[in-house]
Amino acid sequence: MTPTIHRSVCPYDCPDTCGLLVEVDGDRAVRVSGDPDHPFTRGTLCSKMNRYELTVHSPRRLRTPLLRSGPKGSGTFTPITWEEAVERIASRWRRIVAEHGGEAILPYSYAGTMGLIQRNSGHPFFHRLGASRLDRTICSPAKSAGWKAVMGETPTVDPDEVADSDLVILWGINAAATSVHFMHGVGAAKRSGARVWLIDTYRTPTAGAADRTILIRPGSDGALALGIMHILQRDGLVDREFVSTRVQGYGEFAATILPEYGPERVAALTGVTSMVIEELAAAYAGAAAPFIRLGSGLTRYGNGAMTARTIACLPALVGAYGTKGGGCFPDTATGGAFAMTEVTREDFMARPTRIINMNRLGEALTSPGEPPVMSLYVYHSNPAAIAPDQNAIIRGLSRDDLFTVVHERFMTDTARYADIVLPATSSLEQSDIYRSYGTYLVQRARRVIPPVGESRSNWETFSLLAAALGFDDPFFRQSADELIDHLLALPSPLRSGIDLQRLGEGRAVRLAAATDQSRFLTPSGKIEIFNPAEPEPYPRFLPTHEEHGAYPLRLMTAPTPHGLNASFNERDDLREKQGAMKLKMSGEDAGARNLVDGELVTAWNDLGEVAFRLEVSPAVPPGIAVAEGVWWIEFAPGERTVNALVSQRLTDRGHGSTFYDNRIDVRKR
Repeated sequence: MTPTIHRSVCPYDCPDTCGLLVEVDGDRAVRVSGDPDHPFTRGTLCSKMNRYELTVHSPRRLRTPLLRSGPKGSGTFTPITWEEAVERIASRWRRIVAEHGGEAILPYSYAGTMGLIQRNSGHPFFHRLGASRLDRTICSPAKSAGWKAVMGETPTVDPDEVADSDLVILWGINAAATSVHFMHGVGAAKRSGARVWLIDTYRTPTAGAADRTILIRPGSDGALALGIMHILQRDGLVDREFVSTRVQGYGEFAATILPEYGPERVAALTGVTSMVIEELAAAYAGAAAPFIRLGSGLTRYGNGAMTARTIACLPALVGAYGTKGGGCFPDTATGGAFAMTEVTREDFMARPTRIINMNRLGEALTSPGEPPVMSLYVYHSNPAAIAPDQNAIIRGLSRDDLFTVVHERFMTDTARYADIVLPATSSLEQSDIYRSYGTYLVQRARRVIPPVGESRSNWETFSLLAAALGFDDPFFRQSADELIDHLLALPSPLRSGIDLQRLGEGRAVRLAAATDQSRFLTPSGKIEIFNPAEPEPYPRFLPTHEEHGAYPLRLMTAPTPHGLNASFNERDDLREKQGAMKLKMSGEDAGARNLVDGELVTAWNDLGEVAFRLEVSPAVPPGIAVAEGVWWIEFAPGERTVNALVSQRLTDRGHGSTFYDNRIDVRKR
């Protein structure tokens, strides 16, 4: 049989949403490459997706439903049929609902797949069941909250506009790991003479693409932005005409807030010298089109929303918003492209049910609630690895009275604690439609290979469970493709005039998004430095949770180019590229503890202890420890992984995670 080529989409939680070309031979995907027709990713893929067929056809794939036959956590299971699995789940849930009510059942999912149908297919089912709702805020809601406090619903610029910038500031983003294709535009800007500055807590791989790297004390980015604005005001570098006509509240902000953030104080807060702060302010004011690419990591502190809000004010002072190649780019906002209520179906709820924050899953599973969580259903997520306070989560998952179902492709840390494991399809085995949060593109993907083993998609599984529980709504009897067709039949201004033929062919098409930032969609119609709806009406520096913590080292739970959260641990080649589950420290901090490069060490705090292989690195400044990637316990040198050291505390706004706002110490193993 001659191999065939099919278009598809990378399903993972990345802003680029790459277009794929999948070579299929019989029932197997034999090669995955980038689609050169994709307007943003242009035929290149990251190292993870370049061999995606190794994930799809991994020998680790789960191929049949499993029933636990040993202690929770042992990973001991017996194969059963789908019919038996569905009946066991439905029967147990009926008893739980009868005894405790529907809210005793909790779904847990996030972004293991980013397709609009498969990602959200559990919402209508659990709404109909009357289950608790999950506050899905583990990533970067603080960034969104901070942006909206200043810019409201103003759309962000097209990311490709960075190519027209003459000063690019990569602020708190390791784009080499998390936004690879954005760097195409950065490279184009550099070739045209632009300078590229990186601001981060340690020297990440992205530093190789920067002309200058500025290392900042963790959680102090907002103070640096205030320091730059202080100098702009002090030296008469503010665009007065733009500020007077397009900005709300600058006068009071300049008179009452900015005087507190002179270079000397900001240097003490940030660890950046006053001379560098002065240089950065002068360069920013002198640029014709300064472009800030705002990362997510800098918002995963107790002050994360305020940090994003403060940085978003910077372009306003120099009139960069509305300038081609200038402004601030956090992410794109494409939520209005589809009528998602047609998928999530909030109308299926008989009444609003309680909301449990996903960052506090450990608390929800170990504290007596009203009602208690008696069943957990996990799909396209691995909370035992990726969620804060791993020890609390594992204590909860170990409860004998907790009925846990995990729908997964692999035997993850969470699946090992399940009572029933259901085999899940990969993105190549299911249909979906995708929108991006790093571009203004949408793309449809159809199934290109049959399911591996007895795997079923999220949509198919929830349809089976709905039938078993007697849900007679026709909604649950349609296919994923039928629901996609329904979404496309409903009009949206963002989809006005798009090429439906190209979309139907699986090609990426651009939404009709207005990206001109000269019109501000805020209550005042202006950029709102003053926002009376916020608890703090003006931006100012807020301390982090761990500004003065009991442990000496700030822990950075950073991304790696060879993984994505806990995804891709199934791949031997990618684990080998990472080398080991490492903790990076400066030579100064390692020497003070008599630690040697390459030895096993223990990192600890009040939440737990984790074993790492030590890497003494000149890229890490004193006072910081860096753990890149999220490993499965199976491949860890000890019994826990990095999130055993991370607290369940939330950000100032948005109820987000605070993965970077934790302290540890380190000793010999």
